[in-house]
Amino acid sequence: MPQAPGRVGGHNRPCRSRQAAHSMKTSSVRQELEHARDRGPLRQIQIPPCPELLQQLRAVMATAEPDLNQVARIAEADVAMSATLLRLANSPLHLPVGSLPCTSVGVAMTRIGLEESAQTMANFLLRHAIPVKSTQLMRFWERSTKRAIAMRFIASQLPGMSPDLAYSHGLFCHVGMPVLLQSVRGYGATMVEAAARIDRPYIATENANHRTDHAVVGALVVKVWNLAPQLMAAIRLHHDFEALRDETVEPEIRTLIAAGLVAEHLMRRHEGLDEDADWAHNHGAALAWLHLDGDELAQWDEALRPLLDQA
Repeated sequence: MPQAPGRVGGHNRPCRSRQAAHSMKTSSVRQELEHARDRGPLRQIQIPPCPELLQQLRAVMATAEPDLNQVARIAEADVAMSATLLRLANSPLHLPVGSLPCTSVGVAMTRIGLEESAQTMANFLLRHAIPVKSTQLMRFWERSTKRAIAMRFIASQLPGMSPDLAYSHGLFCHVGMPVLLQSVRGYGATMVEAAARIDRPYIATENANHRTDHAVVGALVVKVWNLAPQLMAAIRLHHDFEALRDETVEPEIRTLIAAGLVAEHLMRRHEGLDEDADWAHNHGAALAWLHLDGDELAQWDEALRPLLDQA
């Protein structure tokens, strides 16, 4: 990710060494996942296949100039996904006062914008690829959507940060939880225990009980679905906040980890919840990496609230 001097990722290094660090870090994460998949605790994990429509969407959006008509045709292949786009386009967030509601997907996407339309479609397809039917994960996709929106907002405030990568990080951040719940006996009880314990981090309880955790499994989903390697590494490390101080971790990954912590904090404030242990122990490193002060954070909080209200 291009870094704006003095703004995101203040520890600038020569391009050559940065690329070498990136190669080493992503390859080590990939090797860890492959080893755990072949001979370790991930052998029993069932990863659902990447939806075909999501593969088509990614292929179109990866082109130099994505064609809105092609994206609209993908959306129209699923009636429920089309309805989701129309509902968003006709919401108060996007419908100008006095304007007529959209009745076609093409017009809806023009109103929403291509990038947000594609992100909304990806969200829809992910929800249906990994359904959540558990009391332990009530509101899981609602909160994932809010996290993704918060990440996209943060990317809009940080020059050089990819909004698409930020949104994907917010969406996939905790996707390992429903996958574990579907694949591993006793994981539901582990979630209850991990949430209740104050003597150790959530992932420590996961590892104690199952020899793996939702960060590892989420990274495996990203790997199996052949998503961006930076996303795979950031999901794997999103609870490893020492990475914010580790100069071998590529700046783009550290920015995603730091922004993810800020997004979670702003979500909790929006929901009226107390700050969690991750924020209490690591917000200093995250804010320092993002070159963000308390006044700016308060401004972000105020600006983000209407967007989360609409989520």
